Amino acid sequence: MARHIALVRLLKASRKKAGLRQVDLAKRLGKPQPWVSSLEKGGRRIDVVELTLIATAIGVKGWKILRKVEEEVPANALGNNLRRGRK
Repeated sequence: MARHIALVRLLKASRKKAGLRQVDLAKRLGKPQPWVSSLEKGGRRIDVVELTLIATAIGVKGWKILRKVEEEVPANALGNNLRRGRK
């Protein structure tokens, strides 16, 4: 959950830094503006394909966004969440 929050926050910040409104990003993606709004509110999960499309539409590299997420919420900070399901 922490990484999803960081990802959404970084995408929103990148969009704003690029001078794009939600409606501008939505048009670039071929989606309605409420789709972008829901995404930025954390209402939907982002898969890796969507991440690359969103990042490209904003004008940033998806791997750079993921690197920032990793720096903010490293795997060792996730603790037992990575071990769920193991016995």
